[in-house]
Amino acid sequence: MWTFFALLLGFGIDLLIGDPHNIPHPVVLIGKLISALEKKMRSLFPKTEKGERLAGGLLWILVVLVSTGVPALILWICYRVHPWLGIGVESLMCWQILATKSLKDESMKVYTALESGDLEASRKAVSMIVGRDVSRLDDAGVTRAAVETVAENTSDGIVAPLLFLALGGAPLGFFYKAVNTMDSMLGYVEEPYRNIGFIPAKMDDVMNYLPARISAFLMLAAGTLLGLDGKNGWKIFRRDRRKHASPNSAQTESVCAGLLGLRLAGDAWYHGVLHKKEYIGDELRPIEHEDIPLACHLMMLTAVLALLLAVLLRLLIF
Repeated sequence: MWTFFALLLGFGIDLLIGDPHNIPHPVVLIGKLISALEKKMRSLFPKTEKGERLAGGLLWILVVLVSTGVPALILWICYRVHPWLGIGVESLMCWQILATKSLKDESMKVYTALESGDLEASRKAVSMIVGRDVSRLDDAGVTRAAVETVAENTSDGIVAPLLFLALGGAPLGFFYKAVNTMDSMLGYVEEPYRNIGFIPAKMDDVMNYLPARISAFLMLAAGTLLGLDGKNGWKIFRRDRRKHASPNSAQTESVCAGLLGLRLAGDAWYHGVLHKKEYIGDELRPIEHEDIPLACHLMMLTAVLALLLAVLLRLLIF
C-alpha cells in the first residue's frame, strides 16, 4: 500500500515541478545504457539480419533487467530501513517516470513561438518533442506536429506509465520507461536500426497495446467533459484508429482529431526519407495555434482521469 501514497505524491510533484533540466534524470541513464549496449552488441554479433535481430533481443533483455532491477533493489533497501524513506524515494521515482507537466510546457513553447510569428523558433521548439524532420514544416505543419505529439504522448508519457506504476510500483514504471526509450532510440525502419531495433519496436507495441486503447477512452471521456465534440471523437476513433504503422499511435491521435474537428497525420520526413502516411480525422476547420493549448487541456484532464483509474487499480490489487 505504500506505493499508493508514492504514486499520488509523485503525480503531484510532476504537476508542480515537471522535469527540471538541471537535475539528472534516470531516463538519461537508461539512454546511455542503451547506447553503450548497442555498440557492444553490434561488435559481438554478425552484421546480418538474423545476427542484428539477436543483438537487439539481447540488448532489450539486458536493458529491462537493469532498469527494473536497480530501482527495485534501491526501494527494497529503503523500505527495510523505514517505510517513510521508501515512500519518499519511490515518490521521487514516480515523479521522474511521469511527463505530464513537461509535455505541456514543451508544447506551449511551440505555441509561444508560433504566436510571436517566428517560424524558425517554432520549428526549433517543436523539434524538441517530435522525431520527424521539421525544416520543411510551415506554420500549420508545426502546429499540427505539436497537437499530434500531445495526443500521442498522452498515452506513452502519462497514461501508460501510471498504469504500470499502479500495477508494480516504480520498478515496473521504470520497466515501461526502458521499453519506451529503446523504441524511441532504436525503433526505426531505416538503417542502421532496421534489424537491431526490430525486437525493441515490437516489444513496445506489445507493452502499449492495452494502455493505448485505455488512453483513447479516457481522452474521449475527457473531451466530452470539456464540451468538445464527443460524438465526432468516437466516430473518428472507430474509423481511423488503425491508420498508422504502429498499432497504438493512432488510438489517441484519432480521438484528438475527432474531438477538435481537425485532420492530423499525413506524410512526414524522417532522417531525410519521406514516409507516406494516411490522414487521421476530417478537416472540419483549419488548424489554429489555439489548438495547442486546447490539446494540452485535453491531455491534462485525461491525466487526472488516468490517475483516478490507477488509484482504483492499486486499491483493487491490495
